[in-house]
Amino acid sequence: MSSIVREGRATLVLALPLMAGQVSQMLMGLVDTYMIGKIGTVELAAATLAHSILHLPLMVGIGIGIAVSVKVSQARGADERQKAKSGLRNGFVLSLALGMATFIFSWLSLPLLSVMGQAPEVVERLPVFFILVSLSMTPALVSMAVKNHSDGMARPWPVFWIIFAGVWLNVFLNWLLIDGNWGAPEMRLEGAGLATLLARLASMIGVMAWCRFSPDLKEWSPHRWFLKPERKELAEFWKIAWPASIQVSAEMSAFIVAALLIGTMGAAALAAHQVAMMCVATTFMIPLGISMALTIQIGEAKGARVFERMRPIMVSGWLMGLIVSLCFVGVFVWFDKALAASFLAEEGPIAMVVGLLAIAAIFQVADHSQILSSGVLRGMDDVKRPALIMFMAHWVIGMPVGIILGFRQEFGVAGIWWGLSIGLILAALLLGWRAWRITGVRGHEGGI
Repeated sequence: MSSIVREGRATLVLALPLMAGQVSQMLMGLVDTYMIGKIGTVELAAATLAHSILHLPLMVGIGIGIAVSVKVSQARGADERQKAKSGLRNGFVLSLALGMATFIFSWLSLPLLSVMGQAPEVVERLPVFFILVSLSMTPALVSMAVKNHSDGMARPWPVFWIIFAGVWLNVFLNWLLIDGNWGAPEMRLEGAGLATLLARLASMIGVMAWCRFSPDLKEWSPHRWFLKPERKELAEFWKIAWPASIQVSAEMSAFIVAALLIGTMGAAALAAHQVAMMCVATTFMIPLGISMALTIQIGEAKGARVFERMRPIMVSGWLMGLIVSLCFVGVFVWFDKALAASFLAEEGPIAMVVGLLAIAAIFQVADHSQILSSGVLRGMDDVKRPALIMFMAHWVIGMPVGIILGFRQEFGVAGIWWGLSIGLILAALLLGWRAWRITGVRGHEGGI
């Protein structure tokens, strides 16, 4: 028990700024949802559709960031600075390439938006906002990779303050450009897209400058960012990045496809889904921060070959996650209508959000526990089998059940959410069992 308390204290110290950083990034989405929702339901539905399409490359970017934190934390544990530099440079190159490819794909896909079965008024409001936000993906992805390097070096607070400043810049620019305050042009939805682009650019410049010139990190960060990557190193990096991307994408892509399916039910249904999703995604940032701390702690233990720390680290993270989950269950149960009404003004969508938050309250513990177990497994470089588990749980089980309940059984948005819930519960059980088994075997045998 003493080892669990000791490791829990160390994990919590590292997790606090990581949680704060994840929440601050989500605040940008919350601000956009709140301020765009005040323009109108159609505009909110258009923004939802744009962000839903762009979520997939964002999830791949998260996988790249995870690989950076794994490589860097293991290099720190083994005191190998060159490997830490290589991990960040590889993440930077892949993030830059992914961001540019996302923008090109988004531009070329504009003619296809009208044939996706979405409401015509939503598609009509989408193009300019969609292009601006897709352009902002490059700085967002690069920032994520650089941030994960700082996190992996156990120096998360400065990056948190930089990202947090970017959130407030986005708030100010939204206020300036959406309604045309202080003599700025009144750009409405397009103003929100431009604000996101400018805020993400500023955040990217800030985090790159911190990693390059910080006394704590400059000897662990590349002095030249655009060196041609070593093919062998890049291949080893990608072996962690792509399964991690699939693992994260399996869940998020299910919610993305759910948004597209819900979009065929009308703008009100899509707006309700977006508000409920933003609430769920924001609470998810707390266990995600703990999960990132678990990855770093486990990775450092692996790099230093102190395997007996792994099980206590994992158990301490699970206990913290359970407490957080139960707190948010209470929030969704007791403040459901207040949350919905703070984003929407129309009674129909508000009632839908209340129903979805009730479902969210049921799957909170499962959703949070699966990401915690994933963080433990990633720190041990165990990424391929968890990726398969996530894919099976969400796409072979959860999504088909959701489609049946939502359309054939005519439960609508709630039916699709019930299917997603089943996928989350199954993933939590399987990943938790695997993490428990592997930490026991590897911790006691002393080998990976």
